[in-house]
Amino acid sequence: MATAHTTAHGHDHGHHGAHHGEGAHGSVKSYIVGFVLSVILTAIPFGLVMSGALPAGTAIPVCFGLGIVQIIVHLVYFLHMNSSSARSWNMAAFLFTLLIVAILVVGSWWVMLHLNANMMPGAMPME
Repeated sequence: MATAHTTAHGHDHGHHGAHHGEGAHGSVKSYIVGFVLSVILTAIPFGLVMSGALPAGTAIPVCFGLGIVQIIVHLVYFLHMNSSSARSWNMAAFLFTLLIVAILVVGSWWVMLHLNANMMPGAMPME
């Protein structure tokens, strides 16, 4: 005795569009992959710095690059940011947040740089 929404085996097929984000959450396997990648991307810079394997001039850009890779891993595996059209508002909000953070960081750096130059003793002319 199957209805329009239920098959003979009792499976409900009437609400395919009801769960708009169906499949949007990751599986346990994807969370484990993300976690393992995050641990590896944390351990590599830690090991490089603690062992002194790289000079500071090389270690800093390597750590910075691995940090960016780790941010991407977190966005993909934990925040489920991908290129699907259902996530376009999430991506727009994320890009806006990046813009605001960049303005704050660059603006703060610029202000501190100029304050340092203007506040040094002897930098200002004596009258």
